[in-house]
Amino acid sequence: MMANSPADILVELEQAVAACPLERCARILTGIVGLLASSRDRPQELLVNVVDGVLLRLIGRVAPAALTELSEALAALDVAPQDTLRHLASHDDPAIACPLLQKSQALSTADLAAIAKSCSEAHQLAISARDGIETAVTEALVARAVRLALIKNPAATFSEAAYALLIETDAADDEITKTLALRPDTPDLVLRKLLSASPAPKAAAKPNASARSPAQNPAPVALKLPSSTDYAMARPEIVALNRVGKLNDSTVNRFVMRGETANLFTALSVLSGAPIEIVEHVMTHEDCEGLVMACRASRLNWTTTLAILNNRSGLRLSSAQRERAQYLFETLLLSTSQWTVRWGEIAAGANTRDPGHRGAKMGNSRSDSMAARTLV
Repeated sequence: MMANSPADILVELEQAVAACPLERCARILTGIVGLLASSRDRPQELLVNVVDGVLLRLIGRVAPAALTELSEALAALDVAPQDTLRHLASHDDPAIACPLLQKSQALSTADLAAIAKSCSEAHQLAISARDGIETAVTEALVARAVRLALIKNPAATFSEAAYALLIETDAADDEITKTLALRPDTPDLVLRKLLSASPAPKAAAKPNASARSPAQNPAPVALKLPSSTDYAMARPEIVALNRVGKLNDSTVNRFVMRGETANLFTALSVLSGAPIEIVEHVMTHEDCEGLVMACRASRLNWTTTLAILNNRSGLRLSSAQRERAQYLFETLLLSTSQWTVRWGEIAAGANTRDPGHRGAKMGNSRSDSMAARTLV
């Protein structure tokens, strides 16, 4: 007897499925999934190729709840039927598509990138939460509204093209900038470009400056100083980080972006060896020279220093101020900066400012300075 051709078998299968009661279709579907799951220890490529066509015909005959269960089951398989995967992963119903988009390791990079470009935000968010995201997928997602969720995923890998798009489209977005700064793998150059970007000026005509009333000239936002309790809570952790060599640019940058003022001030004090009064003085002084010296004395890089300068009062530096600060930072000697913030004019200025202001809270400034220097 002559064997039926594959085409004949598929025709018979299609006819059988079409005539099969819906309940039986669901049972067959469950049985196939069980077969795939139970054969993990055996080569699956041949098996998944055989059942792929069967599954495609069955999924059109079962309820959405059964498709959701199928999607969740297939998401756990390292080898799975590709046509079925693509069909379910691009399904309009996020409940069916998202388990595969978030977890399936059998979906190819090309499939994920294509879905990221064409499907809904719910689909894109699911891809953004994957444990490991290739650069091609990242580039597809970074152009979408879900890029903040993508940046928050430490498993996402960003290419130069993805960073360039972020800089082009989100340079004025503080949330994007802060989240990128919290990623340890963000290149310094990218951070520098984001942190130094100024909002575009408005096209509307501005009134003459001399004609403005005092109420129309916004005053700088005053920086709220931490309390003695804040410092007492922050110091043990900062000292511990410094002892194990983890009080570095990345850590200080996180303090800046998260608005952790007590941690930031204490870190500068410990790293530079300056009393906390001096750190407060340079952080609240109108001129940025003292703060640049304190950052240089702390051995911080320019990117971190710029982040501190831009966030100390909630206002960005002007272009001229930024250029002057960078020139000062790059020309200052480390030893000069350290001496100045510990014992020089900055220290004198801080000590003559409101005598007794910090005395009751912080104790003897000289002893605090000596204790801090032993940790540098």
